[in-house]
Amino acid sequence: MIVTAPGKINVFFAVGPLLDDGFHSVASVYQALELREEVSVAASAHWLVEVSGSLPEEQIEMVPTGEENLVVKAAKLIADLAGHPEAKPVAFDIFKNVPVAGGMGGGSADAAAALLAVNRLWQTEISQEILMRESVKLGADVPFALLGGTAIGLGRGEQLEPIIDVKPLNWVLVTSLDGLSTPAVYSRLDELRAERGIDPTNVPQPAVPIELVEALVEGDPTKLAPLLKNDLQEAAIDLKPQLAEVIAAGVAAGALTGIVSGSGPTIVFLADSEESANTIANILSLTGHDAIVTTGPSVGTILEIN
Repeated sequence: MIVTAPGKINVFFAVGPLLDDGFHSVASVYQALELREEVSVAASAHWLVEVSGSLPEEQIEMVPTGEENLVVKAAKLIADLAGHPEAKPVAFDIFKNVPVAGGMGGGSADAAAALLAVNRLWQTEISQEILMRESVKLGADVPFALLGGTAIGLGRGEQLEPIIDVKPLNWVLVTSLDGLSTPAVYSRLDELRAERGIDPTNVPQPAVPIELVEALVEGDPTKLAPLLKNDLQEAAIDLKPQLAEVIAAGVAAGALTGIVSGSGPTIVFLADSEESANTIANILSLTGHDAIVTTGPSVGTILEIN
């Protein structure tokens, strides 16, 4: 069987106070993209993870193929939820379309796809509700990969509230093989706030503005563009200054706006049409950037072939 799951971007990301456990409360708006991971499964005598895809070979080689891969952890979570602590080994075949180490949730999409696939393979019949609740154990982005569409994420991003009837949007993504450490980006944001005299533990609780939700539902990219925001962007650019040059290049090529997605290093550009998105991507590609044209929102994790 083959199960697919979407990658994602953050069209809005506000970072609240630093918590006692070292994490931050956030208010995010996720959008699933028509860049989908494909995971197929089969019974096996040993745990096996094979990886291929449409990505450059350098990115494929970055994906772990041992039991540390999230797909194996997802299978073991299904076993635990079904009351079978000794999980039967599974062979996974992952076809990757979501850039690796770009903050786009590719690994989380793989985990979400593995949850559905193994649940079907073993006929454990664990409900979608339970999968949504328990999948956060694999990572904060996994519940959204299951859900798809467009959604507000609160808490650490895992408390999801879908935004219904969001109109299609055209995006251009610029990826980078030089990743950024998510903990390092958050830590740098705390340092930058402290340098401005702001106590990182005493930042107001973040919220998603209603104007952003309305613009998403209305589907007017010119109204949406000035509302895109990412509190982590200044820290990501501070750690990797060339990101600012990429944003400037995309806007010069015709994008309505560009922001760092999540902790980066992926840059997302909003285009006002499919034609404009293709033009922007072509211009950026000619100047040496890895540019991908895509759309959102996309559906969540689904069984494609049984």
